[in-house]
Amino acid sequence: MATTVDSGNQYDRAEEVKRFDDSKIGVKGLVDSGLTTIPRIFVHPPETLSDLKPKPKPKSVAIPTIDLSGTRSTVVEQVAAASRSFGFFQIVNHGIPVQVLDRMIASIRAFHELPTDVKARFYSRDAGTGVSFISNVDLFHSKAASWRDTLQIRLGPTLAELEHIPEVCRDEVVQWNLHSTTLGEQLMGLLSEGLGLDKDTIKNTTCLDARVMVGHYYPCCPQPDLTVGIASHTDPGVLTLLLQDHTGGLQIKHEGEWVDVKPVHGALVINIADILQIMSNDEYKSVEHRVLANPSEEARVSIAVFFNPSAREALYGPFAELTSPEKPAHYRQFIYNDYMRRFFTKELDGKTLTNFYKL
Repeated sequence: MATTVDSGNQYDRAEEVKRFDDSKIGVKGLVDSGLTTIPRIFVHPPETLSDLKPKPKPKSVAIPTIDLSGTRSTVVEQVAAASRSFGFFQIVNHGIPVQVLDRMIASIRAFHELPTDVKARFYSRDAGTGVSFISNVDLFHSKAASWRDTLQIRLGPTLAELEHIPEVCRDEVVQWNLHSTTLGEQLMGLLSEGLGLDKDTIKNTTCLDARVMVGHYYPCCPQPDLTVGIASHTDPGVLTLLLQDHTGGLQIKHEGEWVDVKPVHGALVINIADILQIMSNDEYKSVEHRVLANPSEEARVSIAVFFNPSAREALYGPFAELTSPEKPAHYRQFIYNDYMRRFFTKELDGKTLTNFYKL
């Protein structure tokens, strides 16, 4: 991160970023201080900001909503079609009571609205305990920071020690882990069958085991036209399960245009991640998505569970059953640890790593 000069004033971005991180107050702390303009480290470059302005849409596009209570053959067909065309879909009648969803959102909101000094005890970029509170996972790699804070908790293969999980959300996280694991297994079965494979194919690659939860908090931004809630990116794992509140702001890229993912109370958002696009040999799509900076007085809350392989030194690539002389593999094999190392040493910039492994 280089020192830059502007209007005769020296601006050391690296120093400003370090000062913000060392303060351990997060974006919520900045808002609580009463600022009316965002610090320069959060201002995104013109090419990002120009893409935030809504463009007239010739027709309204919505990601598919799938009722999981339908017949299995119908649900498999709908899940596969959505994964091929959008890479995102919402699910209803998924078996998790709406009260559980509401309590989960409330508990993550409660953590982020704790006194700053209480949250500071959890602030760390070393997730050795399996629990950490941070602002911007890519803070030291990105050209500009984004307007959000995050509570990250390891769910699997073993849940973080209960004593390390904040008490204000501990019981809810334990319940959420059980529900999301069961649902994740169901979804992997549907996605496997959608590829014409045995229902346990994706699960058997250890993709259900390594699970990480992030509870994002997007406070009101005084200048939402100058920054984002989370920059455009694709997810690096296999599958992502997202619970979002009623605020909105999530967008996906579909056919070159940004499409709003409108919140549906009681629904969950599912998206295909990079590793599953690779394993499906491009049958399923991992697509760019982002969150706009929140202009509302009420903070936006979302909780994502990332499903990743636990066999980190194993080789991954397209499933052999999906390749043939007529349809050769689109990707070379790679070690998952190498893939993740590349992801976490770059900024969230919309550039999927799948292209790095293309044949």
